[in-house]
Amino acid sequence: MSDRIYPDEPAGPFPDPPFSFTDGEGREIEIRPYDGSDGEFEALVEMYDAFDPADRAQGIPPSNEERVRDWLDTILGSGGYNVVAWDGDAAAGHATLVADTDAYELAIFVLQAYQGAGIGTRLIEGLLGHGAANGAENVWLTVERWNRPAVALYKKVGFETTSSESFELEMTARLADSDGDT
Repeated sequence: MSDRIYPDEPAGPFPDPPFSFTDGEGREIEIRPYDGSDGEFEALVEMYDAFDPADRAQGIPPSNEERVRDWLDTILGSGGYNVVAWDGDAAAGHATLVADTDAYELAIFVLQAYQGAGIGTRLIEGLLGHGAANGAENVWLTVERWNRPAVALYKKVGFETTSSESFELEMTARLADSDGDT
């Protein structure tokens, strides 16, 4: 059991995917749970292969295809939850809740061409809704303190800072289920 502190009040409720919306650039984006198919796996590999290395944080996503495949095998098979933002057949973003000892660690990635259009917000809401609908209660993450857009996004959806003693912030959230209960 970790010594992380989670908020008393739950964040949410959040929508349980699948759902679609029009992003800020007029693209029709669908948020849906990762289905485990080879096609979806390959689309994620392609997305991460195109990811700008300058936007990597804390060493992820990995920087070459072989490492991306190994990393995806690990996080997609971790007993956690994954949702993907789709622009037609192309993966525009991916968010994951990786099972930890008593909670889930959150990571989210939006391909650079899709950033700033509201996809990250809808993707994280879909991930949290999917996790909550499947029994996830406590979620945590770390974010580099100078990554202001990410910190603002996490606060917007209900994360609270619990530790800020290094160059990273640790943030936590307690999830409500789709009825608003914890």
